[in-house]
Amino acid sequence: MTRLIAIAISLALVAILTGATDVFGQSEPKLFVSPNKGQSQDQQNKDTAECQQWATQQAPPPGTGGTQERGAVGGAARGAATGAAVGAIAGDAGKGAAAGAVVGGVGGRRRSKKEQQAAQAGAQNDWSRAFASCMESRGYSVK
Repeated sequence: MTRLIAIAISLALVAILTGATDVFGQSEPKLFVSPNKGQSQDQQNKDTAECQQWATQQAPPPGTGGTQERGAVGGAARGAATGAAVGAIAGDAGKGAAAGAVVGGVGGRRRSKKEQQAAQAGAQNDWSRAFASCMESRGYSVK
């Protein structure tokens, strides 16, 4: 039974360590704006500010209200159920449930984090498209 717990803890640590690396390496896309109709720098700054505000109204950022925590709780519940079943076979459902809850909680949090990152990337893309549309309508080239 202690071997099962050691394996579960090892899996949890691997999940934590690999989940930490998923956070790095993401950056927002850069947009390059150039005037097509001889707009001054002051006019471009004004248009940029207005289009940024308009894009934010069109494509607001996704909510971030506790989705990782809910994912961790749901994952822990699923892991505890699975762990209890495995533990019952090994002779101690309680220890199995505890180990399963740890592993399931980490997995649920990682899934929620990835889903949240995907939603943020989609929202950033929507915002960039709205901003580009606004600037292009005012006579700018956006790449």
